[in-house]
Amino acid sequence: MPLNDYEIEHNQTVRTLAPECTLLLHSDGSFPLEAPCRIALFGNGARNTLRGGTGSGDVYSREITGIEQGLAEAGFTVTTKKWLDDYDALYAAAKDEWRTNLKKGKRGFAAIMSAMGSAMPEPDYDLPIDYEGDAAVYVVSRISGEGMDRTEARGDMRLSETEIRDIQTLDKKFERFLLVLNVSGVIDLSEIPDVRNILLLSQIGGQSGLIFADLLLGRSYPSGKLSTTWSALEDYCPVGEFGNQDDTRYLEGVYVGYRYFDSVGVKALFPFGFGLSYTAFDIQTTDVTADGTTVQACAHVTNTGGFRGKEVVQLYVSAPSGKLDQPYQALAAFAKTPELAPGESCNVTMRFAMEDLASYDVDDQAYILEPGSYILRVGSSSVDTQAEAEVVLDRQVTVRRAKAVLGSCGFKDWAPCVHADACEDPAPRTLRIDAEAFTTLETSPAPAGDIPTIVKQMTDEELCLVNIGDISGGFLSVVGNASNKVAGAAGDFTSAFVDRGFPLTVTADGPAGLRISREYVVDKKGVVQPVGNDKLTIIGDALPKSIVALSDRFARKPKRGETVHEQYCTMIPIATAVAQSFNVQLAEALGDIVGSEMERFGVDLWLAPALNIHRNIRCGRNFEYYSEDPLLSGKMAAAVTRGVQAHSGCGVTIKHYAANNQETNRYKNNSLVSERAMRDIYLKGFGICVREAAPKAAMTSYNLVNGVRTAEHKGLIERILRDEFGFDGVVMTDWIVHPMFKGGKYAEPQSWKIAKAGGNVVMPGSKEDYKNLVEGLKTGLVSREQLEANAAVMYRLAKELNEARDA
Repeated sequence: MPLNDYEIEHNQTVRTLAPECTLLLHSDGSFPLEAPCRIALFGNGARNTLRGGTGSGDVYSREITGIEQGLAEAGFTVTTKKWLDDYDALYAAAKDEWRTNLKKGKRGFAAIMSAMGSAMPEPDYDLPIDYEGDAAVYVVSRISGEGMDRTEARGDMRLSETEIRDIQTLDKKFERFLLVLNVSGVIDLSEIPDVRNILLLSQIGGQSGLIFADLLLGRSYPSGKLSTTWSALEDYCPVGEFGNQDDTRYLEGVYVGYRYFDSVGVKALFPFGFGLSYTAFDIQTTDVTADGTTVQACAHVTNTGGFRGKEVVQLYVSAPSGKLDQPYQALAAFAKTPELAPGESCNVTMRFAMEDLASYDVDDQAYILEPGSYILRVGSSSVDTQAEAEVVLDRQVTVRRAKAVLGSCGFKDWAPCVHADACEDPAPRTLRIDAEAFTTLETSPAPAGDIPTIVKQMTDEELCLVNIGDISGGFLSVVGNASNKVAGAAGDFTSAFVDRGFPLTVTADGPAGLRISREYVVDKKGVVQPVGNDKLTIIGDALPKSIVALSDRFARKPKRGETVHEQYCTMIPIATAVAQSFNVQLAEALGDIVGSEMERFGVDLWLAPALNIHRNIRCGRNFEYYSEDPLLSGKMAAAVTRGVQAHSGCGVTIKHYAANNQETNRYKNNSLVSERAMRDIYLKGFGICVREAAPKAAMTSYNLVNGVRTAEHKGLIERILRDEFGFDGVVMTDWIVHPMFKGGKYAEPQSWKIAKAGGNVVMPGSKEDYKNLVEGLKTGLVSREQLEANAAVMYRLAKELNEARDA
């Protein structure tokens, strides 16, 4: 079938924007190429190019173009088709053996969990590479996904022996050689330090092959920067625990990502904020001023190279260490230039509020700014900066009072014994800000809204039903396909009361675009049913036949006379790639694509953006998240939110709230984190997104924080999200299917505890959840007043989205 106009338009938008999400790690000036030529193309991603991660990150697009196809369409001649054919055969045999081993001894939910997110390591191979061409390209692909963390094994986070051998051989043989990284996260490149040209293509959606051809020919250019530090695996902070089954201690405190590298003086292979383009830039800071508590830095940027491009200017601040130990520096603002021709210049302005630099002090139960010099650094990466000014604060300022509500983690945060000196370079400008310029904010309970009549008139049982998603449970809920209105959507809530004027709300997964079925039919009863087995591809291709057979109940072939409807969606770049653009306008434009398709297909809430921190590069779900830095994460999530919610009746669901930083035993794992680290690192991006973009919904995570499930954590939901951040939307759980939670150290979630903590709705909903809530209400464990308040929030959102869509 030909593409619809909206598909063509959205694909073109992604093709235009995505190059800004890519960057060069090494460059000797050999690229771009002048014209299509003969290309020797190798690597596991050359033909089977990855467009995104697995799990909820998948999207069903009609048009998918890999690198081999994209080069062919651009006029290149690929000289290595035999190598690619031979590799495909070798890979298929290795995959069959891997699938067989993965299935052994696993049944039911155990089979689903082992398949979800599983990725076969790249196998070694013995294929000759004595092919000719005017240039050579080797594409390394790595997949990761929901349900499984990455490993440090060869073929996963390390290059395989044969990859290393062939990459080095090709780099020496060909005058023009390009290593392309079609990856979802960090891989260790320390064993190939001298490769002359490396392009981090990342995973940028269904147009990847066409986008790469544009980059190779200079029709577009890379202009991204790393949103996460890339280095040898042994260089990363060894302090914090990761991957434990029951309890994972975040011992490193606030020293996450570049905050660790910069503070202890470890030189990364490729630091945070680093990225090369086809050209070069000169950055000169022209002025730094303060107005009240707002600081502004202006820079003059000149393209000093021979190709057009864009530069990202970054502003970091080194805060004084006093009673609170501080990292060497933290990102405070950034700005991206417009396209600059060779020799062309422009001015950029970066602003931040001093209040945004405040750290949480448990003793004071407040966010504070300590007295001393705040050093401002401007440059093109976290390690390529110059000290441009110091802002002097004469005494301590309390920015906001906020009660500690997250409980004890049981340890004191680590801090480096030898700390890099933040004041080694004198700043040419000194600004002074009077402590009297600040206003101390108090944190008080968010005002309770009125309870609508429709809610007050509900019986106790009806009220419980509202606080539970549309009851389905079972296999569909595991794979995120529990909607009765939109085929392949994740789930619905409040459909039981549509006749009374309580609108239905439909949620669909993401985060790289809408994840709904490609095609569907409507049967005689008006029930929407997906066509084909779309959902099975989401959780892996190693499922036992018994599970595949079970799925046939939910995804079938159309019967004679039934009309098959289409709902193909556009896959945008993964969140990490979006953050690499350092361009909030780009992120908003990608959100606009998603919002447009939500309107088209009747989806009310998108279960994205996800903005957990890249705490550890092994997290299998990092591709869904933006960065190791909370400011960049929050700014990007806010921009995507604005893009989506500019469309009538469309809302986002920020997730996973909070400290969801590993997939290992994700349903039962307890994140032990200090109150300061939670607030300064893991919650900060959520606060930025809420304050700047007012997302309509939020989703709690599966894990516990300091012994309490996030969905049952009143401190997280009511005290911080609502009272401090000002969130007034619906709080839902992640998809609770009870067999996944049974056993282990910690009890499974209970719907009455979720409701009592201020969680509005348990998703996707089951009879077990409903019975638990009814019993909790009857026995006084949760009050009717709480359930009414929860339902009132849901009603207001449902009415708002429904009326906006109908307007």
